[in-house]
Amino acid sequence: MQTVPESTSVSAEPDRHDGRGLTALWSRRIAPAAREDAAPGVHPLVARVLGARGLCGAEETAEFLRPSLTGLHDPSLLPGVDRGAERILRALRSGERIIIYGDYDVDGVTATAILWHTLMSLRPGADVRTYIPHRLDEGYGLNPEAIATLAAEGARVIVTVDCGITACESAAVAADRGVDLIITDHHNAPDCEDSLPRAYAAVHPRLPGSAYPFGDLCGAGVAYKLAWRLVTLAEGSARVSQRSRELLVSLLALAALGVIADVVPLRGENRVIARFGLGRLKHTPLAGLRALIDASGLGGEEIDAERVAFTLAPRLNACGRLGHAREAVRMLTTCSYEEAHAIAEELNRQNAARRKIEDEIVEQASELAEAAGMTGPGRRAIVLAHREWHAGVVGIACSRLVERFHRPVVLMADDGEVCHGSGRSVPGVSLHAALARCAHLLERWGGHDMAAGLAVRREHLECLQEALVAEVNAVLHEASLARRISYDCDAQLAELAIEPVRELERLGPFGMGNPQVRLRLNALAIADQPRAVGKEGKHLSMRVRSGDRSLKLIAWRWGERAGELAPGMRIDAIVTPKLSDWGGSTSVEAELHDLRVHRT
Repeated sequence: MQTVPESTSVSAEPDRHDGRGLTALWSRRIAPAAREDAAPGVHPLVARVLGARGLCGAEETAEFLRPSLTGLHDPSLLPGVDRGAERILRALRSGERIIIYGDYDVDGVTATAILWHTLMSLRPGADVRTYIPHRLDEGYGLNPEAIATLAAEGARVIVTVDCGITACESAAVAADRGVDLIITDHHNAPDCEDSLPRAYAAVHPRLPGSAYPFGDLCGAGVAYKLAWRLVTLAEGSARVSQRSRELLVSLLALAALGVIADVVPLRGENRVIARFGLGRLKHTPLAGLRALIDASGLGGEEIDAERVAFTLAPRLNACGRLGHAREAVRMLTTCSYEEAHAIAEELNRQNAARRKIEDEIVEQASELAEAAGMTGPGRRAIVLAHREWHAGVVGIACSRLVERFHRPVVLMADDGEVCHGSGRSVPGVSLHAALARCAHLLERWGGHDMAAGLAVRREHLECLQEALVAEVNAVLHEASLARRISYDCDAQLAELAIEPVRELERLGPFGMGNPQVRLRLNALAIADQPRAVGKEGKHLSMRVRSGDRSLKLIAWRWGERAGELAPGMRIDAIVTPKLSDWGGSTSVEAELHDLRVHRT
């Protein structure tokens, strides 16, 4: 997808308007630093893709294609990490009770598990416990009542993961009860130091005045850097023991789940964590993670970012949406393999139930949005609440509506007094900033530019709807509502051989900030009759030809278009080439994203 800096509005036209396909506007992806000269030592097609993404020089190309663990920054550079780590180590040595307070999504659950495994490795038998708030009963973030209860039960140190950077009230409760609160978070922080919570330490890559080299860590990434620093301080050296090194390498698998599930940019440290963490998943020594993989049907397989995003992460998230995420934490921490596998099987059932509820919300919200005029050009945001919606599922429903209507979406469950929910945005519209300007209408809110949570009293809902629509209309132009597909560069069918495609796959893992490779193929001929394939004929398969070369294309959910296409038609297509090992031999095929038919 074409990326737009979050601090700017979306322009009325793409940077390079390139016409329209059957489903979307096309534009070439051009990074600000893009150059036409080829990256040395790589296939010309791969060099063109790298160039479109601003990667051309020998050093930056090599670093991108061959990331190394040396690309992770020294954890001592992270603001607040030394003060926080030293306090935790003192608590371990003196036998004080430590609570790891996490969030209920994948990022929070994996961050909690990372820190738990680290503390138990440093001091087996230590009094370390975990706490995850209930999504519906307590809501997101630090809960003052929970802090008070934990303090009364003997907690001396509470370490947050993936939450807390705006929790001033909860921090005050902890301080008043003699509890040292250590906040580790990555969500948008207050602009000035005076607005930070009154905590013993705050560990965050983007605190006011921070010089940390990489600001886009997720919660699990921040927890991983804290874990690393705990180990180096405990051992008194930056060069840790073999046992500690093996622990830190194994925990990269959990950190990778958080990075991918939380949709942070897959560049810099995040790319290193994701690449090496994904490589550890197949042979992870962590019993709970192994049980989740096996129960998801991925045992023994190589697991890429797509399988994390669409198979593993939804199961972990389902626990927090329909049940209690503490079960997911228990699976990843204290359970034996057998106990963990039983929890993972329950996650499978919850995930199936979540999908059904999600489908119902998406269809109902679509109808309500259209009836309210929120899908047209005049009202460029969808803001809705409904009594029948499940507060734990509305967030993922938002994401699907964003894909459908190409505008920010906020959906909430209405309990008659307060509406609780989530929002998702589009590039160029900071949902966090929009909510900040509507803060006088909200009970609570927080999150990122692209995703946020909120609560509003029922009597303020209509005012919030109008205010958010006005905020979005001011920065999202009407022309930006059309679906767009961007591609890296043009390619010839003859270039899509096995080795170049294998090189293209090395550009992964793909996700936000490092999108899937897309190529434009021009002047192809449809070689045979396109046909609907798959269950209920939902997908489309066809073969195209250029000169003496041919290529199989698969278009997901295009089955109904089979009758619109015929052999001999000349087309241009935007595709992602992939390697297929079907039948025991390797070949190249491609996922079709869009096409346009030559009319003359």
